[in-house]
Amino acid sequence: MKKLLIANRGEIAIRIARAARDYGVASVAIYSDADAGSLHAELADEAYGLGPGRPAETYLNIPKILDIAHRAGADAVHPGYGFLSERAEFAQAVLDAGFIWVGPAPAVITALGDKVEARRIAAQVGAPLVKGSPGPLASAAEAIAFARQAGLPLAIKAAFGGGGRGMKVARRLEEVGELFESAVREATEAFGRGECYAEQFLDKPRHIEAQIIADAHGHTVVLGTRDCSLQRRNQKLVEEAPAPFITSEQRASIHDAARAICAKAGYIGAGTVEFLLSQNGVISFLEVNTRLQVEHPVTEETTGVDIVVEQLRIADGLPLSVTETPVPRGHAFEFRINAEDAGRGFLPTPGLITRFRPPTGPGVRLDAGVESGSEIPSCYDSMMAKLIVHGATREEALRRARRALAEFRIEGVASVLPFHRAVLHEPDFIGEDGFRVYTNWIETAFRGVETAPRVDAVEGGLLRSFIEIDGKRHVLSVPTELFSSFSGRQPATRATAPPSEDAVLAPIPGTLQQWLVEDGAEVTEGEALALIEAMKMETRIPAPKSGRIQIKIEAGNAIGLGLELATIG
Repeated sequence: MKKLLIANRGEIAIRIARAARDYGVASVAIYSDADAGSLHAELADEAYGLGPGRPAETYLNIPKILDIAHRAGADAVHPGYGFLSERAEFAQAVLDAGFIWVGPAPAVITALGDKVEARRIAAQVGAPLVKGSPGPLASAAEAIAFARQAGLPLAIKAAFGGGGRGMKVARRLEEVGELFESAVREATEAFGRGECYAEQFLDKPRHIEAQIIADAHGHTVVLGTRDCSLQRRNQKLVEEAPAPFITSEQRASIHDAARAICAKAGYIGAGTVEFLLSQNGVISFLEVNTRLQVEHPVTEETTGVDIVVEQLRIADGLPLSVTETPVPRGHAFEFRINAEDAGRGFLPTPGLITRFRPPTGPGVRLDAGVESGSEIPSCYDSMMAKLIVHGATREEALRRARRALAEFRIEGVASVLPFHRAVLHEPDFIGEDGFRVYTNWIETAFRGVETAPRVDAVEGGLLRSFIEIDGKRHVLSVPTELFSSFSGRQPATRATAPPSEDAVLAPIPGTLQQWLVEDGAEVTEGEALALIEAMKMETRIPAPKSGRIQIKIEAGNAIGLGLELATIG
């Protein structure tokens, strides 16, 4: 390959562009109008606009992406993670268009990316499995019927997705139907496909995974394990490698199962095999992610292997640079730095970053997609950066992590930094008396942090912008006072007057996706009134009091923080 198109955005697009440069390949970025001022568009060798619209019209638009690849003269495509990364039809379209595909073959993506088929393959090689539905569920009624058969708690999952998108856990029978429909909506928005299946949910399990890389020369190598148990909304917040507090037998079992599953599927590329580890030591296969993982840097830090460069080598037909599992070099943590308010249930907080000062020093790495002056759009996920900290031992890595997180400063939007700082002092996580973190530990055992202060939207004072010529991005310098009209930026819709005591306010900016009650209905305090979609996640709006609701904003509208959506009298 000579020129690589990166079919993604944010920090992972920057990470891939840097690996391409290290590998000696030029990079091409793509960006939506919402990402017009993004760092990934600036740092790639070239950048082309996708135009306006939600992800379905931009980062999920296969014809538009391939057209840009042709116009840019690219000869290879890397999908990153999320978006189209696990879509077999995208991989096939890339190959049919004559490009090199950086990833496993379309047939393998189909087999392993379909979580139901992946379970069948795992069963064939003897991997342990919890009880699950035989295929995707056709309706909420079918989900309820399976719940009655399999028992609760029940996990409802996107059949063609990952990263926690489109996953819901039902603990009461009466919520199964509603959660199934919510999972379908999230999966459709995130992956373009809404099929969901269900399986028994192991209560309080750890989440442990194995990183594999495989080439076309017969080498399938497990690079090691990671623990990803610290999650909120079924999405990871903190990961570490190697997975701590497991026995050598458990580690060997995970390595062997991951290798066997990938070999059975004929896997070539980088991928991750995920498992749950119950409190009584039972290991259960979860799924295979046929792509690069967000948390790949902790494995890189503990093995010395650049996993993205390995992906490029494999795509070029070269053999792996390692042919056996490396002995881990110390210990590493990754902290996902999301624009979320941990004190308000990790509500996403899109907006303008007025200050972004990351830490430095020994053992510190930052993979960032933003800087001071960057704007976090509400239509994508909330990740701003990833802080990776390495030490000779887990204890040293913990000390360095505390130092690095104490130095980190982000202003303008709320961030999860207070959570990360707090969790590094939690006995359950430190593990001196045993590791007691599990996948829903945050929701059930974490003591919590204070809410972040509200921050009003600030208009950017950027001096550098860009113009597009035939869709290609070119940097342009303009006076600050001209920038807002030049770029077409519009102030966010938000409340302009003090709200009344009867008001139902938007807790976050986003899209008012759906009202769950009728206008004029009698509602009770705490009842779910509406759904707001922001950063690929649904947030429920509870009734602040009991009474009769008067709806003021229709579903489908973009809304700002603090906007009055309805009143209850």
